[in-house]
Amino acid sequence: MLVNPRSDENGTSVPRPGSERVALRGDLRSALPDAAAAVVVTAAVFALLWARMESGTSDTVAVMPFMDDPGTYWMYLLSQAFGWSGLLWAWGTVMLGLLLSGPGPGRLPVSRQALERWHRTTSLTTMALMFAHALMFAAELVRYEAQLGWAERLWAGFADTFVPGWYDSGTGRIAIPLGQGALYLAIPLGLLFYVRHRIGANTWRRLHRFVIVVYVLSVWHTLLYGTNVWYGEWPRTVLWLLQLPVAALLVLRLLRPARRGERLTAPGARAGVTWPTWTARAAGRIAAGAVVVGLLLVVASGRDGGRERPAEPPATQPHAHETD
Repeated sequence: MLVNPRSDENGTSVPRPGSERVALRGDLRSALPDAAAAVVVTAAVFALLWARMESGTSDTVAVMPFMDDPGTYWMYLLSQAFGWSGLLWAWGTVMLGLLLSGPGPGRLPVSRQALERWHRTTSLTTMALMFAHALMFAAELVRYEAQLGWAERLWAGFADTFVPGWYDSGTGRIAIPLGQGALYLAIPLGLLFYVRHRIGANTWRRLHRFVIVVYVLSVWHTLLYGTNVWYGEWPRTVLWLLQLPVAALLVLRLLRPARRGERLTAPGARAGVTWPTWTARAAGRIAAGAVVVGLLLVVASGRDGGRERPAEPPATQPHAHETD
């Protein structure tokens, strides 16, 4: 994908002649413009969420009426803003990754090297946005638990946000562990690229495929817990529609992989292709095709898992205070 290594006589991966090892420090510098753009987008989303809350059109307030005060719940709004920009950047970096690992387009206005650099920098920005999303959510929970002492408040905010299974209120009992799983997978899978010369290119490549799981968990977390797409209305439909190009590129990448060794050839036609390997690859292609069909059915039917907007607003809270 990003660098095509070869192996020496001992099976150790070494770079091809003329290739250069990409350093994390250099990519962090290259990611600064990308990160600056993400901050601008986050600020714009935050301003929009604040304005909608003040105007009385916020879906968050429709779900949780007690939050109708942006001055008090600004950290929650900022967490939402980081979450939405993080999901947008995750969508972009996954699209770039699938484009690079598939057959590739015939003509592009930029070089493949530029696409690879964008893929790496958007990946780093995505990880930062995901962490900021979680951090602001924890900060809001610390503010909310005002009846506790500072040590207990800090622990409550940390545990509810970062400890899987600790958050025990409403939909968050499922949605928050999904988000935690996305965060805890994204960081190692994203950073392993910079040590692939130590773990071996083949090992890194196999692990890197699970990045798509990070994206699926992120979208799932949003559909379950994102109050801005809580109801079965056009914002939720748009979120589903955005998954169509991702699924289509995934199918194309599986049907026409760039690496010859990943192509679906008959068992025995090439060394290393056994019936279990062929079956797993065929099943993956069928599953990806089924996802595309499923997405089309969801959008066409309007049955996207959204909730009905209630006639009377609920009085639920994001996390109930602990009581004896």
